[in-house]
Formats: sequence, structure tokens, C-alpha cells
Amino acid sequence: MLEDKNPQLTPISTYGEFGLIKHLTENFRPENTSTEISIGDDAAVLNPEGQQVVFSTDILAEGVHFNLGYVPLKHLGYKAVVVNLSDIAAMNAAPTQILVGVAVSNRFPVEALEEIYAGIALACKHYNVDLVGGDTTSSTSGLIISITAVGMEKKEDIIKRSGARPNDLLVVTGDLGGAYLGLQILEREHSVYLANPNMQPEMEGYDYILQRQLKPEARTDIKKTLKELDIQPTSMIDISDGLSSETLHLSDQSKVGFRIYEEKIPMDSLTISTAEELNLNPVTCALSGGEDYELLFTVAPQDFEKMRNHPDFSIIGHAVDLDQGNYLVARGSNELVALNAQGWDAFLNKDKE
Repeated sequence: MLEDKNPQLTPISTYGEFGLIKHLTENFRPENTSTEISIGDDAAVLNPEGQQVVFSTDILAEGVHFNLGYVPLKHLGYKAVVVNLSDIAAMNAAPTQILVGVAVSNRFPVEALEEIYAGIALACKHYNVDLVGGDTTSSTSGLIISITAVGMEKKEDIIKRSGARPNDLLVVTGDLGGAYLGLQILEREHSVYLANPNMQPEMEGYDYILQRQLKPEARTDIKKTLKELDIQPTSMIDISDGLSSETLHLSDQSKVGFRIYEEKIPMDSLTISTAEELNLNPVTCALSGGEDYELLFTVAPQDFEKMRNHPDFSIIGHAVDLDQGNYLVARGSNELVALNAQGWDAFLNKDKE
């Protein structure tokens, strides 16, 4: 699909660097009033209009973060945007702009980059963010996508990781573990295909967890929900590396410990059944799997009644004094299991894709 030996595909050299950028971005139009100057000049110009500006950046590298053997390029473009917008949402800010950098080898034709940018455009439209700049360059080690996201918010509404206090409630949005199980199914079927290309992949029935892996969504909607409930979180982080790892980040920055109750961790029934099918512990998948891009945050105890029955939220534990440590309270007992940061680490998990 990606080889330029096909005469119908267009080599990148046809356009050159600047022509390629113009070709890929010519249909992007700014929609946010905070975007004063967009693509076309040496730099973008943003007008925060009295708000603070929030920045975040992430790099996705082929062979480290994704495998093009089973990841569609359009999905990859969409996901690359989402993982950055999730960080902006975790600051309780509204994402407004992105910049995109792509390094690509000559095995990719122009049409492959068009697919990636189609996914980027879809994400920009869905989340109402503007593409305001970026760069392309050659690569000798596959495809690399780097995106910087910009968000804006009033100073008093920005939520950091450092505000949790003992007795605060620990809350998570959505459900966990699905993205990791989706990855396991994709890896399994890809291995079967490599062993026998005539075998058809068995993907039927796994739609939800495959979507969680291939086309996740950033919880930018939670900001509005919290405002409607009149809840101001005391700390917040997004779950990119697993529940356990992110809880430890909150602990480190807020100088508190946490208790998480195993039976309170929200998991979809397909996540649980797939984990059992693969002889995996579903709770371990939620704690260490990562890539769920849900939000983990703390709220004051008096906010309990406001959110106790809300479908978007699960109260999974509470904060304690720092010297009490971070533990999972095992289901059906008072046994404490120490939380460990075993989530995704690009420098430790060389084989994970």
C-alpha cells in the first residue's frame, strides 16, 4: 500500500518540502477567533484575549508507538491529534490550535500523507481546533509524527496535578483497560497474518476495544460537565500510561497518598471478557495498560453528592496522607496491594507498539 512502485501513487519528491506542506494544508481554514495568523507565514500568531495559554506536545514514532501493519493512516492522524488534546483537557483548558511535524521516508507516497492529514482534519473539525503550522522532513527510520497542541483558559479555571488534599475523592471518567485489550487483539491477528497471509483476521465482536485503541477520543466534554455540576477539581491528569502510573503522578505532585478500591474501577464488559479470553487480569489491564485517554481527578469530599450517580464519573478511591502510601484495596478484602508505575514507557518498552 505504501510502496511508490505503483504508478498511480505520487512520490513526495514531486512536490518538494514547501510544495508538500502547501498541498497537505491548503484546505485547512482557521475557525477560532484566537487564531490571528495561521499557515502561510513564518510563524502563527495567537491572541489569547486575556486568557492563559496552555501548551503540550507528543511524538508518535513508527515501531515504538504504532505498527502500520494494522494501524490505518487516517486513524493514525486522528489519534495523533487526540493524544495531545487529551493533555489540554487534563488542564481543564479548551484546545484551540495545533502544529504538526511529520518526518517520513521515501517509501511513503504523497497519498499516504494525504490519508494522515485527512485524519488530522477530521480531528480538527470534531474538536474545533485550528491547524496553524508545522513542518515536514525526511526520515531514515520510518514515520514520525510530532504534534504540539495549544489551549486557552482563565487562570482561575486551570487545574494542575498538585492540588489534591487528604480525604479528597479520586474520580475517573469513562471506563479503563479497553485500549490495551484492543491492542492485544490487533497484535494477535497481525501475528496470525504474518504466519499465514491467507488467514482472515478475526475482528468481529471486538469493535469497542478496537476503537478504543485505534480511534480514541479526548474528554474535552468533561470541562463543560464539571462546570454544569459546579465542581472544581483539586487536581487532574489524563490516563495515557495506565491508572496506576497516573495516580502515582498525582501523588508525587500533590504530596498525598491514595487508596483505590478494586471493585470501583470501571471496565466495559467486553474488556473483561477479552482479558479473560487472553488469560489476562482485567484489573491489571486497567492499572497498567494505558492509552485510555480518560481523565483522572480529585474533588473535595463535599462534592460527593453532586457526582455520585453521574454516568460519566466513577469514584474509585480517596486521598490519604503521603506517609500512608499508594495502594489498591483488593476486592472483597482489606488486603493492600502497592501501586507500581508499570505503564507505558517508551524508553523501557522497546518492543511495545
